[in-house]
Amino acid sequence: MAEKRKYELKKRAERQEETRRRIVEATVALHLEKGPAATKISEIARRAGVQRVTVYNHFPYETSLLAACSSHWRALHPAPDPAPWAATADPGERLRLGLRELYAWYRETEPMTANVLRDAELLPALRSIIESGLGAYLAGVREVLTEPLATGRHRERIQAAGRVATDFHTWRSLAPLGETEAAELAASIVELAAGTVQA
Repeated sequence: MAEKRKYELKKRAERQEETRRRIVEATVALHLEKGPAATKISEIARRAGVQRVTVYNHFPYETSLLAACSSHWRALHPAPDPAPWAATADPGERLRLGLRELYAWYRETEPMTANVLRDAELLPALRSIIESGLGAYLAGVREVLTEPLATGRHRERIQAAGRVATDFHTWRSLAPLGETEAAELAASIVELAAGTVQA
């Protein structure tokens, strides 16, 4: 009897997990198509094949659903790891390597990133997730990429140029050039701020 009960509980947990996965995947697909701000719970439920109440049972708060979607998306599209870039001693090479990899990731994730950044202005819960997720990640990227340059009196200028170079919207402006040329141009802006190249 105990074994049967244990089996039933296990099957129930598996069904719950499967339902949760379908809800998250449906939400991510809608966020990609129209953005978080325009996504309705009724649409999520319909696409996931569940009732609205089921969505609320699994995700009673907007933040919990957004966080689950963010985690799911990051697992499917991991951001480049900045740690290996630090092994490149030459500051210019490090800058260009990191920017090329960052820009390639921006290209891969462009539709979702554009939707999410746009809608973060409308949804405080989403803005909080972006700040602690993408925002924190980019701060780490800038630290690795500009650290060899940001030692002198131009530190604030270099940090500001680093923010420009790693910004998603900067990449979108430069995207037609391709990753290599875009990274070269953005790296030159940082180096100009550092005073290592002449205008």
